[in-house]
Amino acid sequence: MKITANAALEEPDCPGDAASYAPDSPCFGKAAGRPRAADKEARQQALLHTAAQLFLEKGYSKVSLEMIAREAHVAVRTIYVKFGGKAGLLNAVISTGRAHFFAGMIDMEADPRPFREVMEDFALRFLELVTAPSFASLHRMVVAEARTTPELAETFYKAGPLRTREELMRFFARPDIRAQLRPEIPLETLAVHMITCIMGDTMVRMLFPSDKPPSIEELRARATLGLDLFFRAVLR
Repeated sequence: MKITANAALEEPDCPGDAASYAPDSPCFGKAAGRPRAADKEARQQALLHTAAQLFLEKGYSKVSLEMIAREAHVAVRTIYVKFGGKAGLLNAVISTGRAHFFAGMIDMEADPRPFREVMEDFALRFLELVTAPSFASLHRMVVAEARTTPELAETFYKAGPLRTREELMRFFARPDIRAQLRPEIPLETLAVHMITCIMGDTMVRMLFPSDKPPSIEELRARATLGLDLFFRAVLR
């Protein structure tokens, strides 16, 4: 049995002696001990890449699961099974893109580095994320379609801004970190203020397409200034 285009993300059915399959059979790799997890991951990343491109090129509301399935050579049923629908697929796209920028960073809840060092690392990575051309395009799309497509705004908020806020709140709640902060300031306010300080007017700038994203030096300078404002306001 060979995999058809519409079943590219699905597991092949390999009855009988898998070792007897020809090299071009999807069951051959299974018998030969080839890594299947890597293949699954590659196919899933290809699907997410295709979905992201379509969302950004055509707009979320104008892209159907059938369109994504056709372009990615998968079955619509596969998308439903893996992601629960279009909103779940968008959530995975955002989460994957976010993970790329924070890859290699220690979980802040367990990061042993000094407070300022953790914040410096986070701030620069966060600014790299929100100023990336793909994220800027996503943000403009959400603003344009939020009123007519509430699920888009909700999915974006939960996968992006809310997740970042909650991660910062957990970090600020660490006993060693909380001891350095003004006790009367709620955790949520600390998180919001932190993001506001390092973002500045970045969100406004993102509404206007730019041919030249800020350099890493510019982002580092912006992060340093924003963190200085943050620490002056919240430290004991």
